[in-house]
This record gives sequence, structure tokens and C-alpha cells, in this order.
Amino acid sequence: MPGRTRAPSSMLAQRAVEPTSSVERACRILRALSDPGVTRLTDIAVATGLDKTTVLRLLEVLMHDGFVVRDPQSKHYSLGAELLVLGAAALARFDPRPLVRPALLRLTGRFEDSVILSIPSGIESLCVDVEEGRYPIRANYLSIGSRRPLGVGAGSLALLAWMPEAERQAALAVIAPQLQRYPRITAELLEAHAKASRERGYAVLLDVVVERMGGIAVPILGVDGRPVAAISIAALNDRITSRETELAQALRREAATCEVLWSRAAHTGAAAGAAATRRARVH
Repeated sequence: MPGRTRAPSSMLAQRAVEPTSSVERACRILRALSDPGVTRLTDIAVATGLDKTTVLRLLEVLMHDGFVVRDPQSKHYSLGAELLVLGAAALARFDPRPLVRPALLRLTGRFEDSVILSIPSGIESLCVDVEEGRYPIRANYLSIGSRRPLGVGAGSLALLAWMPEAERQAALAVIAPQLQRYPRITAELLEAHAKASRERGYAVLLDVVVERMGGIAVPILGVDGRPVAAISIAALNDRITSRETELAQALRREAATCEVLWSRAAHTGAAAGAAATRRARVH
């Protein structure tokens, strides 16, 4: 019903406020732990914006139920096996990686640099697959599970740039305070890059996140025109600038193929769901 629809800015702003329940805090901890670089109590506290006492208390609960484990030697925390069960159940419904993986392999084989698949997760970009390149100097600083604010990185920028205008502006307002961790990035810079990306049809970000390194990316759009994922190539700056047109054309072709596959998968899933509903009604 129209009365229940919440404006995009309200939804994004809600994510930025201090969590008001233990469930929200626990979810924030689990989301932080999906990043392989976040393992210590201090890391988790910083990533979640929660105090150490609260984090420790919730970690003990999550460990008791198998959602988090703690290495007795290193004292580092990581996601537990119970999350694998939930993840497998979620992926059984729809996993984008098998659809896009052939594209990652083709791009890596052709250009020899690392290729990354990212998906949007709230106001963040989540790395869900990586194919490492054969080029001796690897520019990729992401691993599966890594999270970045939207716009931080080429794939993340592609996701931001192709968001509807109102949502992008709301996202930038929420993201702005988080950009203090990235001295070379401002909300104004991201807005300028987002506009330029849409005009040229692909995103390029060089010397911004990591010096002398960068990426080039294109979004994969869903049937509604929204970005559902992004494919990016991470490389040294000169390996991007010297081949920018060729890289962009190849990325666009692969994204177009993925969009067709994505549309078919969505249609098949919807049809299967409708059939299951009909069977349930009969029985």
C-alpha cells in the first residue's frame, strides 16, 4: 500500500543511526566479520561503531549459538559454521556467481589483471567473487567478503553511479562521514565521478583508494534498470589508461551477456515460485 512505502532517503538514513536493539547490533557485528580484515575485538568495535564491552557481550552470545568462532591461539574472531547453513539456504534461491564467473574468467584470460564481482549491500559494496590475474603486479586490494562504502573502488562506484538519482543523493549523505578513512575521497568527488561514469558508460577510479592503482568497471543492471552487481578490473594505473577503450568495450559486452542471464534466472525463479504456490493450494 502507498502509505507503507518508505522514501529511499529514510531507509538509508536509518542504517546510519545508532542501532537501538541487540538484534541490530548483532547484525552489524556479523556484517563486519564478513570482511576478512576484521578479526580482532578492536577491529570489530571500530567497524561497527560500538563500544568494546557491547561487542564482547554480543560476540559471546553469537559464539554460543555457533554464528561466530574464536581462535584460542590468536584470539581472533571469524564467522561460524552456522552462518554457512544460512548462506547455503540463501544461495539456493539465487546465486549470481555462477552466472558471472564465465565473464570473470574470460576477462582475466584476456587482460591478465584481476577481475572482481561486487554486489550492493545497503550503502556498501560487497565483494562476492574474485578471479586473480596472471600479471606479476596485482593491483587488487579486495578479497571475497570485503566491504567498502559505495563509491570507494571502481566496482563500488559503478553501483553508486547507476542508482536512481534520489537514492544516490541520499546514499552520499549517509556515506560522507565514513569517507574520513579515505583521505583522497569526498562525497563531492564521488558525485562528480558518478556523473562522469554515467555519461561515458563505465566507471574509472585511479589513484584514489590506493596510489598508482585503480580500476575500471561497469554495472550489471536488473530488469528494473537498477544495478544488481558490477564487474571491475583492478590494475596499475598505466595498464588501465593505455587500454581504457578496449577494457571498457570488453566489460560492456560481458555485462550485457550477464544481464540476459540474470533476466532469465529471475524469470525462471518467479515461474518456479508461482508453480510452488499453485501446488501448495492444490494440496
